[in-house]
Amino acid sequence: MAAFANIGKIPELRQRILFTLGMLLVYRFGIFISVPGADRSVMADYIGQQGGSFLGMFNLFTGGALEQVSIFALGIMPYVSSSIIFSILGIMVPSLRALQKEGEMGQRKINQYTRYGTIVLSIVQGLAMSMAFEGMVSGSGERVVPVDSVWSFRLMAVVCLTAGTCFIMWLGEQITERGIGNGISLIIFAGIVAGLPGALFMTWQQATVGELSPLLLLALAALVVLVVGTIVFFERGQRRITIQYPRRTVGRRVFGGQSTHLPLKVNQSGVIPPIFASSILMFPATLANLGIPFMDDLAATLNAQMWVHNTLYVAGIIFFCFFYTAVTFRPDDVADNLKKQGAFVPGIRPGRKTAEYIDRVMSRITFGGALYVSAVCVLPTFLIQEYNVPFYFGGTSLMIVVGVALDTVQQIEAHMITRHYDGFAGPRGPRIRGRRGGP
Repeated sequence: MAAFANIGKIPELRQRILFTLGMLLVYRFGIFISVPGADRSVMADYIGQQGGSFLGMFNLFTGGALEQVSIFALGIMPYVSSSIIFSILGIMVPSLRALQKEGEMGQRKINQYTRYGTIVLSIVQGLAMSMAFEGMVSGSGERVVPVDSVWSFRLMAVVCLTAGTCFIMWLGEQITERGIGNGISLIIFAGIVAGLPGALFMTWQQATVGELSPLLLLALAALVVLVVGTIVFFERGQRRITIQYPRRTVGRRVFGGQSTHLPLKVNQSGVIPPIFASSILMFPATLANLGIPFMDDLAATLNAQMWVHNTLYVAGIIFFCFFYTAVTFRPDDVADNLKKQGAFVPGIRPGRKTAEYIDRVMSRITFGGALYVSAVCVLPTFLIQEYNVPFYFGGTSLMIVVGVALDTVQQIEAHMITRHYDGFAGPRGPRIRGRRGGP
Protein backbone atom coordinates (compact mmCIF):
# COMPACT_ATOMS: atom_id res chain seq x y z
CA MET A 1 0.00 0.00 0.00
CA ALA A 2 2.95 2.32 0.68
CA ALA A 3 4.01 1.97 -2.97
CA PHE A 4 0.58 3.16 -4.15
CA ALA A 5 0.68 6.00 -1.62
CA ASN A 6 3.93 7.20 -3.24
CA ILE A 7 1.99 7.95 -6.41
CA GLY A 8 0.25 10.84 -4.68
CA LYS A 9 3.61 12.30 -3.62
CA ILE A 10 4.66 12.98 -7.23
CA PRO A 11 2.62 15.93 -8.53
CA GLU A 12 3.29 15.30 -12.22
CA LEU A 13 2.45 11.58 -12.00
CA ARG A 14 -0.69 12.32 -9.97
CA GLN A 15 -1.84 14.86 -12.54
CA ARG A 16 -1.16 12.47 -15.42
CA ILE A 17 -3.15 9.66 -13.80
CA LEU A 18 -6.07 11.93 -12.93
CA PHE A 19 -6.05 13.35 -16.47
CA THR A 20 -6.09 9.83 -17.94
CA LEU A 21 -8.98 8.77 -15.70
CA GLY A 22 -10.87 11.96 -16.57
CA MET A 23 -10.50 11.38 -20.33
CA LEU A 24 -11.61 7.74 -19.98
CA LEU A 25 -14.62 8.92 -17.97
CA VAL A 26 -15.54 11.34 -20.77
CA TYR A 27 -15.27 8.44 -23.22
CA ARG A 28 -17.58 6.27 -21.13
CA PHE A 29 -20.14 9.07 -20.84
CA GLY A 30 -20.09 9.50 -24.63
CA ILE A 31 -21.00 5.83 -25.06
CA PHE A 32 -24.56 6.64 -23.91
CA ILE A 33 -25.16 9.47 -26.40
CA SER A 34 -27.20 7.84 -29.17
CA VAL A 35 -27.41 8.82 -32.83
CA PRO A 36 -30.64 10.85 -33.36
CA GLY A 37 -33.43 8.77 -34.87
CA ALA A 38 -32.27 5.34 -33.60
CA ASP A 39 -33.85 3.23 -30.84
CA ARG A 40 -31.18 1.85 -28.49
CA SER A 41 -33.54 -0.61 -26.74
CA VAL A 42 -34.38 -2.30 -30.04
CA MET A 43 -30.68 -2.43 -30.93
CA ALA A 44 -29.87 -4.11 -27.61
CA ASP A 45 -32.50 -6.78 -28.29
CA TYR A 46 -31.17 -7.31 -31.83
CA ILE A 47 -27.56 -7.78 -30.70
CA GLY A 48 -28.73 -10.13 -27.95
CA GLN A 49 -30.37 -12.32 -30.60
CA GLN A 50 -27.14 -12.54 -32.61
CA GLY A 51 -25.14 -14.29 -29.87
CA GLY A 52 -21.41 -14.54 -30.57
CA SER A 53 -21.60 -13.14 -34.10
CA PHE A 54 -19.64 -10.36 -35.77
CA LEU A 55 -21.87 -7.74 -34.13
CA GLY A 56 -21.10 -9.11 -30.67
CA MET A 57 -17.36 -8.92 -31.31
CA PHE A 58 -17.64 -5.40 -32.74
CA ASN A 59 -19.75 -4.37 -29.76
CA LEU A 60 -17.02 -5.72 -27.47
CA PHE A 61 -14.27 -3.62 -29.05
CA THR A 62 -16.43 -0.49 -28.99
CA GLY A 63 -17.17 -0.89 -25.29
CA GLY A 64 -20.90 -1.43 -25.81
CA ALA A 65 -21.27 1.65 -28.03
CA LEU A 66 -22.87 -0.35 -30.85
CA GLU A 67 -25.53 -1.69 -28.49
CA GLN A 68 -26.34 1.89 -27.47
CA VAL A 69 -26.34 3.09 -31.14
CA SER A 70 -23.86 5.62 -29.82
CA ILE A 71 -22.03 8.37 -31.67
CA PHE A 72 -18.95 6.32 -30.66
CA ALA A 73 -20.30 3.17 -32.38
CA LEU A 74 -17.46 3.11 -34.93
CA GLY A 75 -14.99 3.11 -32.06
CA ILE A 76 -11.32 3.66 -32.77
CA MET A 77 -11.21 1.08 -35.60
CA PRO A 78 -11.12 3.67 -38.46
CA TYR A 79 -8.01 5.17 -36.87
CA VAL A 80 -6.45 1.71 -36.50
CA SER A 81 -7.24 0.92 -40.15
CA SER A 82 -5.75 4.24 -41.28
CA SER A 83 -2.61 3.53 -39.25
CA ILE A 84 -2.29 0.14 -40.96
CA ILE A 85 -2.62 1.73 -44.40
CA PHE A 86 0.02 4.40 -43.78
CA SER A 87 2.37 1.90 -42.10
CA ILE A 88 2.27 -0.19 -45.28
CA LEU A 89 2.58 2.87 -47.51
CA GLY A 90 5.58 3.96 -45.45
CA ILE A 91 7.44 0.95 -46.79
CA MET A 92 6.17 1.15 -50.39
CA VAL A 93 6.10 4.93 -51.05
CA PRO A 94 9.55 6.65 -51.13
CA SER A 95 8.20 10.06 -50.03
CA LEU A 96 6.57 8.59 -46.89
CA ARG A 97 9.70 6.53 -46.20
CA ALA A 98 11.72 9.76 -46.38
CA LEU A 99 9.31 11.40 -43.90
CA GLN A 100 9.87 8.52 -41.47
CA LYS A 101 13.59 9.28 -41.47
CA GLU A 102 13.07 12.96 -40.66
CA GLY A 103 12.41 12.22 -37.01
CA GLU A 104 9.75 14.00 -35.01
CA MET A 105 8.76 16.49 -37.72
CA GLY A 106 8.28 13.74 -40.28
CA GLN A 107 6.26 11.65 -37.83
CA ARG A 108 3.98 14.61 -37.18
CA LYS A 109 3.29 14.87 -40.91
CA ILE A 110 2.50 11.15 -41.14
CA ASN A 111 0.21 11.47 -38.13
CA GLN A 112 -1.63 14.27 -39.91
CA TYR A 113 -2.12 12.08 -42.99
CA THR A 114 -3.36 9.30 -40.68
CA ARG A 115 -5.98 11.66 -39.24
CA TYR A 116 -7.20 12.59 -42.72
CA GLY A 117 -7.42 8.89 -43.59
CA THR A 118 -9.40 8.30 -40.40
CA ILE A 119 -12.01 10.86 -41.46
CA VAL A 120 -12.37 9.29 -44.91
CA LEU A 121 -12.74 5.77 -43.50
CA SER A 122 -15.17 7.02 -40.85
CA ILE A 123 -17.42 8.51 -43.53
CA VAL A 124 -17.40 5.27 -45.53
CA GLN A 125 -17.95 3.03 -42.49
CA GLY A 126 -20.50 5.47 -41.02
CA LEU A 127 -22.58 5.28 -44.20
CA ALA A 128 -22.37 1.49 -44.17
CA MET A 129 -23.35 1.35 -40.49
CA SER A 130 -26.32 3.69 -40.98
CA MET A 131 -27.59 1.49 -43.83
CA ALA A 132 -27.15 -1.56 -41.61
CA PHE A 133 -29.16 0.09 -38.83
CA GLU A 134 -32.09 0.56 -41.21
CA GLY A 135 -32.34 -3.16 -41.89
CA MET A 136 -32.18 -4.31 -38.26
CA VAL A 137 -35.44 -5.61 -36.81
CA SER A 138 -35.88 -7.16 -33.35
CA GLY A 139 -37.72 -10.38 -32.67
CA SER A 140 -40.86 -8.40 -31.78
CA GLY A 141 -40.82 -6.69 -35.20
CA GLU A 142 -39.59 -3.29 -34.00
CA ARG A 143 -37.06 -1.44 -36.13
CA VAL A 144 -33.85 0.15 -34.89
CA VAL A 145 -34.50 3.15 -37.15
CA PRO A 146 -38.26 3.91 -37.09
CA VAL A 147 -38.08 6.76 -39.59
CA ASP A 148 -39.41 7.19 -43.10
CA SER A 149 -36.85 9.72 -44.34
CA VAL A 150 -33.93 7.40 -45.08
CA TRP A 151 -31.34 9.83 -46.39
CA SER A 152 -31.90 12.38 -43.64
CA PHE A 153 -31.05 9.69 -41.07
CA ARG A 154 -28.05 8.51 -43.09
CA LEU A 155 -26.65 12.02 -43.32
CA MET A 156 -27.16 12.62 -39.60
CA ALA A 157 -25.64 9.25 -38.71
CA VAL A 158 -22.54 9.79 -40.90
CA VAL A 159 -21.92 13.20 -39.35
CA CYS A 160 -22.41 11.94 -35.78
CA LEU A 161 -20.36 8.75 -36.21
CA THR A 162 -17.49 10.56 -37.96
CA ALA A 163 -17.43 13.26 -35.30
CA GLY A 164 -17.51 10.58 -32.59
CA THR A 165 -14.54 8.73 -34.04
CA CYS A 166 -12.56 11.97 -34.44
CA PHE A 167 -13.32 12.85 -30.82
CA ILE A 168 -12.14 9.40 -29.62
CA MET A 169 -8.97 9.84 -31.69
CA TRP A 170 -8.39 13.22 -30.04
CA LEU A 171 -8.98 11.71 -26.59
CA GLY A 172 -6.41 8.99 -27.31
CA GLU A 173 -3.79 11.49 -28.47
CA GLN A 174 -4.39 13.68 -25.41
CA ILE A 175 -3.98 10.69 -23.08
CA THR A 176 -0.73 9.69 -24.81
CA GLU A 177 0.66 13.22 -24.62
CA ARG A 178 -0.59 14.45 -21.26
CA GLY A 179 -1.65 11.28 -19.45
CA ILE A 180 -0.05 7.94 -18.71
CA GLY A 181 0.20 5.04 -21.16
CA ASN A 182 -0.85 4.68 -24.79
CA GLY A 183 -4.16 6.52 -25.24
CA ILE A 184 -5.58 4.40 -28.07
CA SER A 185 -4.81 1.14 -26.25
CA LEU A 186 -6.28 2.48 -23.01
CA ILE A 187 -9.53 3.44 -24.76
CA ILE A 188 -9.89 -0.09 -26.13
CA PHE A 189 -8.93 -1.40 -22.67
CA ALA A 190 -11.63 0.72 -21.00
CA GLY A 191 -14.27 -0.47 -23.45
CA ILE A 192 -13.50 -4.14 -22.82
CA VAL A 193 -13.20 -3.84 -19.03
CA ALA A 194 -16.53 -1.97 -18.84
CA GLY A 195 -18.34 -5.18 -19.78
CA LEU A 196 -16.57 -7.37 -17.22
CA PRO A 197 -18.94 -6.88 -14.23
CA GLY A 198 -22.02 -7.66 -16.33
CA ALA A 199 -20.33 -10.70 -17.88
CA LEU A 200 -19.34 -12.11 -14.49
CA PHE A 201 -22.84 -11.52 -13.12
CA MET A 202 -24.42 -13.27 -16.12
CA THR A 203 -22.05 -16.23 -15.77
CA TRP A 204 -22.82 -16.49 -12.05
CA GLN A 205 -26.57 -16.41 -12.72
CA GLN A 206 -26.26 -19.24 -15.23
CA ALA A 207 -24.28 -21.25 -12.68
CA THR A 208 -26.90 -20.71 -9.95
CA VAL A 209 -29.81 -21.87 -12.15
CA GLY A 210 -27.91 -24.96 -13.31
CA GLU A 211 -27.22 -23.91 -16.90
CA LEU A 212 -23.49 -24.01 -16.14
CA SER A 213 -22.14 -26.92 -14.10
CA PRO A 214 -19.74 -26.21 -11.20
CA LEU A 215 -17.06 -28.34 -12.88
CA LEU A 216 -17.30 -26.39 -16.12
CA LEU A 217 -17.26 -23.10 -14.21
CA LEU A 218 -14.12 -24.20 -12.37
CA ALA A 219 -12.49 -25.25 -15.64
CA LEU A 220 -13.35 -21.86 -17.13
CA ALA A 221 -11.80 -20.02 -14.17
CA ALA A 222 -8.66 -22.19 -14.45
CA LEU A 223 -8.48 -21.41 -18.18
CA VAL A 224 -8.67 -17.67 -17.53
CA VAL A 225 -5.93 -17.87 -14.86
CA LEU A 226 -3.76 -19.96 -17.19
CA VAL A 227 -4.18 -17.53 -20.09
CA VAL A 228 -3.43 -14.50 -17.88
CA GLY A 229 -0.31 -16.21 -16.51
CA THR A 230 0.85 -17.10 -20.01
CA ILE A 231 0.34 -13.52 -21.18
CA VAL A 232 2.34 -12.10 -18.25
CA PHE A 233 5.10 -14.70 -18.77
CA PHE A 234 5.60 -13.90 -22.46
CA GLU A 235 4.97 -10.15 -22.29
CA ARG A 236 7.82 -9.81 -19.78
CA GLY A 237 10.05 -12.20 -21.75
CA GLN A 238 13.24 -10.81 -23.30
CA ARG A 239 16.27 -12.05 -25.20
CA ARG A 240 19.25 -10.05 -23.97
CA ILE A 241 22.22 -9.58 -26.31
CA THR A 242 25.49 -8.76 -24.57
CA ILE A 243 27.03 -5.42 -25.60
CA GLN A 244 30.66 -4.62 -24.78
CA TYR A 245 32.09 -1.10 -24.62
CA PRO A 246 35.85 -0.64 -25.22
CA ARG A 247 38.20 0.87 -22.69
CA ARG A 248 39.68 4.30 -23.29
CA THR A 249 42.26 6.19 -21.29
CA VAL A 250 42.03 9.92 -20.57
CA GLY A 251 45.14 11.04 -18.72
CA ARG A 252 45.58 8.62 -15.86
CA ARG A 253 41.95 7.58 -15.74
CA VAL A 254 40.41 4.63 -17.58
CA PHE A 255 36.80 4.91 -18.83
CA GLY A 256 34.50 2.31 -20.38
CA GLY A 257 35.13 -1.36 -20.63
CA GLN A 258 31.81 -2.22 -19.03
CA SER A 259 29.35 -4.76 -20.36
CA THR A 260 25.62 -4.17 -20.80
CA HIS A 261 22.69 -5.78 -22.60
CA LEU A 262 20.45 -5.01 -25.55
CA PRO A 263 16.97 -6.27 -24.52
CA LEU A 264 14.81 -7.70 -27.33
CA LYS A 265 11.20 -8.39 -26.31
CA VAL A 266 9.65 -11.70 -27.27
CA ASN A 267 6.48 -9.86 -28.26
CA GLN A 268 7.87 -6.60 -29.61
CA SER A 269 4.55 -5.61 -31.25
CA GLY A 270 2.42 -5.93 -28.09
CA VAL A 271 -1.36 -6.00 -28.63
CA ILE A 272 -1.19 -4.36 -32.06
CA PRO A 273 -1.34 -7.58 -34.21
CA PRO A 274 -4.67 -8.91 -32.86
CA ILE A 275 -6.20 -5.42 -33.08
CA PHE A 276 -5.01 -4.97 -36.68
CA ALA A 277 -6.10 -8.48 -37.70
CA SER A 278 -9.55 -8.02 -36.13
CA SER A 279 -9.96 -4.67 -37.86
CA ILE A 280 -9.24 -6.15 -41.28
CA LEU A 281 -11.57 -9.13 -40.78
CA MET A 282 -14.37 -6.74 -39.80
CA PHE A 283 -13.97 -4.67 -42.97
CA PRO A 284 -15.86 -7.02 -45.40
CA ALA A 285 -18.99 -6.69 -43.26
CA THR A 286 -18.73 -2.91 -43.69
CA LEU A 287 -18.50 -3.27 -47.48
CA ALA A 288 -21.42 -5.71 -47.44
CA ASN A 289 -23.63 -3.09 -45.82
CA LEU A 290 -22.82 -0.73 -48.69
CA GLY A 291 -24.31 -3.24 -51.13
CA ILE A 292 -21.01 -4.15 -52.84
CA PRO A 293 -21.42 -7.43 -54.79
CA PHE A 294 -20.05 -10.66 -53.29
CA MET A 295 -19.33 -8.96 -49.95
CA ASP A 296 -22.34 -10.60 -48.27
CA ASP A 297 -20.98 -14.08 -48.96
CA LEU A 298 -17.47 -13.05 -47.88
CA ALA A 299 -18.77 -11.50 -44.65
CA ALA A 300 -20.76 -14.67 -43.90
CA THR A 301 -17.66 -16.79 -44.54
CA LEU A 302 -15.63 -14.62 -42.17
CA ASN A 303 -18.08 -15.11 -39.32
CA ALA A 304 -16.23 -15.38 -36.00
CA GLN A 305 -17.50 -18.95 -35.49
CA MET A 306 -16.20 -20.23 -38.86
CA TRP A 307 -12.84 -22.01 -39.27
CA VAL A 308 -11.97 -19.69 -42.17
CA HIS A 309 -12.14 -16.72 -39.81
CA ASN A 310 -9.84 -18.36 -37.27
CA THR A 311 -7.35 -19.42 -39.96
CA LEU A 312 -7.16 -15.95 -41.47
CA TYR A 313 -7.05 -14.45 -37.99
CA VAL A 314 -3.97 -16.51 -37.07
CA ALA A 315 -2.32 -15.68 -40.41
CA GLY A 316 -3.06 -11.98 -39.88
CA ILE A 317 -1.62 -12.04 -36.36
CA ILE A 318 1.61 -13.70 -37.52
CA PHE A 319 1.94 -11.27 -40.43
CA PHE A 320 1.40 -8.18 -38.29
CA CYS A 321 3.78 -9.45 -35.59
CA PHE A 322 6.58 -9.48 -38.17
CA PHE A 323 5.36 -6.37 -40.00
CA TYR A 324 4.96 -4.15 -36.95
CA THR A 325 8.28 -5.35 -35.51
CA ALA A 326 9.99 -4.52 -38.82
CA VAL A 327 8.44 -1.03 -38.79
CA THR A 328 9.27 -0.17 -35.18
CA PHE A 329 12.61 -1.97 -34.74
CA ARG A 330 15.40 -1.49 -37.31
CA PRO A 331 18.53 -3.63 -36.75
CA ASP A 332 20.54 -1.46 -39.18
CA ASP A 333 19.95 1.65 -37.08
CA VAL A 334 20.79 -0.20 -33.85
CA ALA A 335 24.03 -1.55 -35.36
CA ASP A 336 25.00 1.92 -36.65
CA ASN A 337 24.41 3.50 -33.24
CA LEU A 338 26.50 0.82 -31.53
CA LYS A 339 29.30 1.36 -34.06
CA LYS A 340 29.28 5.12 -33.50
CA GLN A 341 29.59 4.56 -29.75
CA GLY A 342 32.44 2.09 -30.25
CA ALA A 343 30.34 -0.73 -28.77
CA PHE A 344 30.17 -4.23 -30.21
CA VAL A 345 28.62 -7.66 -29.72
CA PRO A 346 31.33 -10.10 -28.56
CA GLY A 347 32.33 -12.38 -31.43
CA ILE A 348 30.44 -10.32 -34.08
CA ARG A 349 32.06 -7.74 -36.36
CA PRO A 350 30.58 -4.21 -36.01
CA GLY A 351 28.37 -2.79 -38.77
CA ARG A 352 26.59 -5.02 -41.25
CA LYS A 353 27.44 -8.31 -39.47
CA THR A 354 26.02 -6.96 -36.22
CA ALA A 355 22.83 -5.86 -38.00
CA GLU A 356 22.46 -9.31 -39.56
CA TYR A 357 23.00 -11.00 -36.20
CA ILE A 358 20.44 -8.79 -34.42
CA ASP A 359 17.95 -9.29 -37.28
CA ARG A 360 18.39 -13.08 -37.10
CA VAL A 361 17.83 -13.15 -33.34
CA MET A 362 14.85 -10.77 -33.63
CA SER A 363 13.25 -12.90 -36.36
CA ARG A 364 13.52 -16.05 -34.25
CA ILE A 365 12.00 -14.59 -31.11
CA THR A 366 9.33 -12.78 -33.17
CA PHE A 367 8.28 -16.13 -34.64
CA GLY A 368 7.95 -17.55 -31.13
CA GLY A 369 6.08 -14.43 -30.03
CA ALA A 370 3.72 -14.67 -33.02
CA LEU A 371 2.87 -18.29 -32.15
CA TYR A 372 2.21 -17.27 -28.56
CA VAL A 373 -0.09 -14.40 -29.58
CA SER A 374 -1.98 -16.64 -32.03
CA ALA A 375 -2.47 -19.38 -29.44
CA VAL A 376 -3.65 -16.97 -26.74
CA CYS A 377 -6.08 -15.22 -29.08
CA VAL A 378 -7.60 -18.30 -30.74
CA LEU A 379 -7.37 -21.27 -28.37
CA PRO A 380 -9.55 -19.96 -25.47
CA THR A 381 -12.17 -18.69 -27.92
CA PHE A 382 -12.19 -22.07 -29.67
CA LEU A 383 -12.62 -23.93 -26.39
CA ILE A 384 -15.42 -21.61 -25.27
CA GLN A 385 -17.27 -22.09 -28.58
CA GLU A 386 -16.62 -25.84 -28.62
CA TYR A 387 -18.11 -26.39 -25.16
CA ASN A 388 -20.76 -23.68 -25.56
CA VAL A 389 -19.58 -21.68 -22.56
CA PRO A 390 -21.36 -18.31 -22.61
CA PHE A 391 -18.44 -16.20 -21.40
CA TYR A 392 -17.77 -12.64 -22.46
CA PHE A 393 -13.98 -12.70 -22.73
CA GLY A 394 -11.94 -14.62 -25.25
CA GLY A 395 -8.18 -14.73 -25.66
CA THR A 396 -7.96 -11.53 -27.72
CA SER A 397 -9.71 -9.35 -25.16
CA LEU A 398 -7.75 -10.91 -22.28
CA MET A 399 -4.48 -10.23 -24.05
CA ILE A 400 -5.42 -6.61 -24.71
CA VAL A 401 -6.51 -6.07 -21.09
CA VAL A 402 -3.46 -7.74 -19.51
CA GLY A 403 -0.96 -6.30 -22.02
CA VAL A 404 -2.22 -2.72 -21.68
CA ALA A 405 -2.37 -3.05 -17.88
CA LEU A 406 1.23 -4.28 -17.71
CA ASP A 407 2.51 -1.48 -19.98
CA THR A 408 0.63 1.18 -18.00
CA VAL A 409 1.90 -0.11 -14.64
CA GLN A 410 5.43 -0.22 -16.03
CA GLN A 411 5.20 3.42 -17.12
CA ILE A 412 3.87 4.45 -13.70
CA GLU A 413 6.75 2.61 -12.03
CA ALA A 414 9.26 4.29 -14.36
CA HIS A 415 7.94 7.70 -13.26
CA MET A 416 8.29 6.69 -9.61
CA ILE A 417 11.81 5.32 -9.96
CA THR A 418 13.11 8.38 -11.84
CA ARG A 419 11.98 10.51 -8.88
CA HIS A 420 13.77 8.30 -6.32
CA TYR A 421 10.69 6.43 -5.13
CA ASP A 422 10.52 2.65 -4.91
CA GLY A 423 8.38 0.83 -7.44
CA PHE A 424 5.28 -1.20 -6.70
CA ALA A 425 7.36 -4.16 -5.54
CA GLY A 426 9.04 -2.16 -2.74
CA PRO A 427 12.71 -1.42 -2.05
CA ARG A 428 13.77 -5.09 -1.91
CA GLY A 429 11.34 -6.60 -4.37
CA PRO A 430 11.87 -7.12 -8.10
CA ARG A 431 10.95 -4.44 -10.59
CA ILE A 432 8.41 -5.05 -13.33
CA ARG A 433 10.94 -6.03 -15.94
CA GLY A 434 11.51 -8.65 -18.59
CA ARG A 435 12.68 -12.17 -17.84
CA ARG A 436 16.12 -13.29 -18.90
CA GLY A 437 16.28 -15.43 -21.96
CA GLY A 438 13.47 -16.17 -24.35
CA PRO A 439 12.44 -18.61 -27.09
